[in-house]
Amino acid sequence: MEGSPIPVLTVPTAPYEDQRPAGGGGLRRPTGLFEGQRNYLPNFIQSVLSSIDLRDRQGCTMVVGSDGRYFSRTAIEIVVQMAAANGIGRLIIGQNGILSTPAVSCIIRKIKAAGGIILTASHCPGGPGGEFGVKFNVANGGPAPDVVSDKIYQISKTIEEYAICPDLRIDLSRLGRQEFDLENKFKPFRVEIVDPVDIYLNLLRTIFDFHAIKGLLTGPSQLKIRIDAMHGETAKSFSKMPVPFAPLAMHEGSSLPVSSPILVMGPYVRKVLCDELGAPANSAINCVPLEDFGGQHPDPNLTYATTLLEAMKGGEYGFGAAFDADGDRYMILGQNGFFVSPSDSLAIIAANLSCIPYFRQMGVRGFGRSMPTSMALDRVAKSMKVPVYETPAGWRFFSNLMDSGRCNLCGEESFGTGSDHLREKDGLWAVLVWLSIIAARKQSVEEIVRDHWAKFGRHYYCRFDYEGLDPKTTYYIMRDLEALVTDKSFIGQQFAVGSHVYSVAKTDSFEYVDPVDGTVTKKQGLRIIFSDASRLIFRLSSSSGVRATLRLYAESYERDPSGHDQEPQAVLSPLIAIALKISQIHERTGRRGPTVIT
Repeated sequence: MEGSPIPVLTVPTAPYEDQRPAGGGGLRRPTGLFEGQRNYLPNFIQSVLSSIDLRDRQGCTMVVGSDGRYFSRTAIEIVVQMAAANGIGRLIIGQNGILSTPAVSCIIRKIKAAGGIILTASHCPGGPGGEFGVKFNVANGGPAPDVVSDKIYQISKTIEEYAICPDLRIDLSRLGRQEFDLENKFKPFRVEIVDPVDIYLNLLRTIFDFHAIKGLLTGPSQLKIRIDAMHGETAKSFSKMPVPFAPLAMHEGSSLPVSSPILVMGPYVRKVLCDELGAPANSAINCVPLEDFGGQHPDPNLTYATTLLEAMKGGEYGFGAAFDADGDRYMILGQNGFFVSPSDSLAIIAANLSCIPYFRQMGVRGFGRSMPTSMALDRVAKSMKVPVYETPAGWRFFSNLMDSGRCNLCGEESFGTGSDHLREKDGLWAVLVWLSIIAARKQSVEEIVRDHWAKFGRHYYCRFDYEGLDPKTTYYIMRDLEALVTDKSFIGQQFAVGSHVYSVAKTDSFEYVDPVDGTVTKKQGLRIIFSDASRLIFRLSSSSGVRATLRLYAESYERDPSGHDQEPQAVLSPLIAIALKISQIHERTGRRGPTVIT
């Protein structure tokens, strides 16, 4: 601390009407909006900070991290300057601004912080033409519940000013403590730059048998793995571009030296899987630091993880995995590109929890899955005699269940799985679970999956995403569809498609009553359940407020092992035909098909 105290300024502003957080307290918008709209980011940060009761905020500790995408460093500077001006006593920030979403949750819980701010747009593309996001996690380490998100939104609609220390500068590259004297504060404001991996790695060591995993990945009979951090290597990097003009429009005097970013999963993959567990350094691909992710979607699915898929099809590698930008989602591939669906992965993990020391010690209390996730998990739960909690999409709904001790393994069909070691889904944790299962069972990925199907049956499952739709159009589609399927006359209707005849057994607009606090969440998707237990689900995604995404889910169960080798879309095509007929999605949107199929 040198020189005069740093001034705290109050800057007049005007509200924006579009800062309603999506699920989990996150605001995800085009990067250009954060850059170009005056005070757009400060307004939302102030709304987040003001949502914390003043008594809890004064002198508290918060965690800040980012996935390293374009605009992250500028945004971190603004977050730091505003946190200081709003009475936060200490910030824990990952070196170079990097922290995966699971690591933020881990640190919040470890140090009992008041919460954390994560700068990420998850699986969305980065760069000036991509998306940027701000997410708020609360004191339990999990995404903000709806009551907190609603409070943030109400504040954002009436905001008139924000507090900031525009002269405060930090060095994100230097590990250790930095202290600053501020005007009108008796105690110095403190920033601690920490290694982004260490605290999280220490937690993983308490969960897994690292010796067993290392034995799998090293030695003459080692399992060859291929891990894709999905950060791209081919497109132009924006890391040497000058700091954009936008912060000057936000508040005078803001500037931050730009250096090469380190994308979030690169350090985690290299330090945990390579350095700690002995996988060869060339096991990790696409870890080159590009702020725009090479112009690609950092989304771990078959549509976007094509580099990994092609590498796995060659047969050289026995295990492959990909992550999204902030490290909370994952995809598993076996040798020759054998794909493990997220719903199957969740069920297989549940069936093999005895392979993990953490669960041998803690026991299994229950499982949670989002409503659109396939019912494969339910069959495992029934065999284990543990409950399954069916929640709306969104990890925040699992936090209450885990905090209350009701369940300790949760998952979603959108490539997210985690346990009560954190309050976030955790991609690297899931990969280590799979490696633990392989080490214990001494089987390949495909053998493990096929054994699971033979025991529990196979749930054929697909999700179809219609992205970038007009919100008004999707509203009317869902409104009309709800009126159709919830009418009493719809029950019992039969649909004949080729040789298949489906009879409607049950329909509803999914409503969730939280068993912990009684909170009711309505209109979370339309369900059609047929007499053979097949399901169709229609749901609007709230992950981005720019355009609408309409999601269609289809599921069919096959018990007979002789029917386990079919293509999912072929099996599900009759159901999909029914869905398209009753919804008229193609006719009403002008689309011939979905943007993404997973």
